[in-house]
Parts: sequence; C-alpha cells; structure tokens
Amino acid sequence: MVTHKNILIIQTAFIGDAILASSVVEKMHQFFPQAKISILVRKGNESLYQEHPFLTQTLVWNKQDGKYKSLFQLLKTIRKQKFDTIINLHRYSSSGFLTAFSKARYTSGYDKNPFSFLFDNKSKHKIGDGRHEIERYNDLIESITDKTIVKPKLYPSFKQFSKIEPLVAQAFVCMAPSSVWFTKQLPKDKWIELCNSIPKETIIYLLGGPADKSLCEEIKNKSTHSTIKILAGDLSLLESCELMKHAKMNYVNDSGPLHLASAGNSPTTAFFCSTVPTYGFYPLSYNSTVIEVNNLDCKPCGLHGYKTCPKNNFRCGNEIKLPLLK
Repeated sequence: MVTHKNILIIQTAFIGDAILASSVVEKMHQFFPQAKISILVRKGNESLYQEHPFLTQTLVWNKQDGKYKSLFQLLKTIRKQKFDTIINLHRYSSSGFLTAFSKARYTSGYDKNPFSFLFDNKSKHKIGDGRHEIERYNDLIESITDKTIVKPKLYPSFKQFSKIEPLVAQAFVCMAPSSVWFTKQLPKDKWIELCNSIPKETIIYLLGGPADKSLCEEIKNKSTHSTIKILAGDLSLLESCELMKHAKMNYVNDSGPLHLASAGNSPTTAFFCSTVPTYGFYPLSYNSTVIEVNNLDCKPCGLHGYKTCPKNNFRCGNEIKLPLLK
C-alpha cells in the first residue's frame, strides 16, 4: 500500500494552467496534511508559489538551459528526492517522461500522455465537455481523495500586500488587456471604450507583463478617462493577484489574469472572443461574468487562438457588447 507522504505535482504548461494547479495543492494538503508536497512548473511561473504555506519546495524546468539536458537533470533531482506519489497534470511527453521514470510508487496522469502506459492511474481529458479544468484535474486524485472539487488559491505574502497597499486607498478597477494570442484578446478600441465608460472617480489600473506596456500606453493615450495608471511590468504575479482582490471589478481576456482572479476569488468580467467557456477555463470567482458573442458559425476557431482572425473580420471580438460598471 502506498503512503502519500512525499508528493510531487507536475504542471509545466502555461501560467493559467500553473495557477489552476493550486487547486490540487489545496486538496492534497487537506487529505494529507503531514505530507511533504512539491510542485514542478516551467521557468517564469515559480513566483506563483513563493512562500506557499503548503509547499515544501518549487521545482523549475528551465527549457532555456537546453530542453533535453534540463529534463534529464530534473529526472535526476526527482529520483534523488524519492517521491512516493506523482500527480501529473500535464498531457505531454516531457512531463510523462519524468513521471514514468521517476521511480515513484504511485503515478497518476492523463491517458493522452505518450507515457501513460507506465502510469498507475490514468484519466481521460476532454476539452469541450463543459467541465472546468480543475474538475479534470480532480479526476487524477479522486481515487486517493474524493469527488469534491477544491478551487485554486494563491497566497500573496504580507510583503506583497504592503507593496500594493497604497494602490487600494481609492476605488479602482483592474484591466488586463493583453493576451499571447490576438484572437483571445478583446480589441484595443474596445478596451478604450471600456475605459471611457468607467466613472471618473474610479482609478483604472492596467495590468500585464513588461511586454504589455506598449499596448497599455496606447489605451491610456487614446482614452478620455483622467486617471489611468499603467502597472504592467511593475507588479509580480502574486502582487497582481492581491491587487485584484480589492478591485471593484477585474476585466480580463480568456488568459492568465482570469485565473489570477479566480485564485483570489476576485470579482471578474471575462471576455471570451475566439474561445468558449465550455473549453473549461471560465472564471471561478463567486462574483463573475462571462461576455461573448454567441451564434457565430466560426466560433470557436481553435483551442488557443490565432495571431490573426482566420476570417479577417474578428466578429467574436468586435461585436462584444461592453458591460456597465455597477
């Protein structure tokens, strides 16, 4: 019988996936409170789990060091730590290799993984079945826990709250206008229109990474709203998560900031352009709304979106009706 005392959770996909993985951290801690729990994420996402109260450590896969060289180094590290349980939330061969050859006594992952034939427990993963991704995550641990779904949660520290404390003194909203994929991003003119609709006494904070600053500057320069502050590139992921908790509303695309809002149970308005909520990545906050254009024969056009609209009209973004701030 396997005792789950030394657990590794693997999610080396994008930032949103790494945030949602916190739901598994939460539940494994609930069921195995004395266990040592570690998480493996890709380089760039490790700050999400800085000083996390339930984690012993955060392992990082840095593919920039050489994809296969770093993978074998990671395997060596994983074997050395003698994990008895590995939960692999990632569906691809790199994580499957680490899981299958980890020497862990119990391994669980998706049947789509090329190495799944070596896993002890396998679950199906189907995008578009209407279930949220955290429900599909729970399938991997249900046999050693139960059917209850636990929401994702991140833990900004007091130091991180201290940094954003001056920003929350006055009523504000947050907007995260950018996305890696053009067709998942509400059009720039829509963001400008949304800014102009916000009451003048409400501050607008524009969030994102360093690469998003230029878009934020365009939106600010073309908006008539008098108090827009660009924070893109100035806040860490956990600082952004903490800030979003205190906002009157957070306006996001189907992208990473949506899941930051979910992890903080923050008020959320999510714009779904080329993708659809039934893919399983909709907001989980109690106060959340999804806005999209329905009944388009071309929507959804892909799981991750595209650099340009395949039909050259981008109706799924251009025809979105913007909400009024209550």
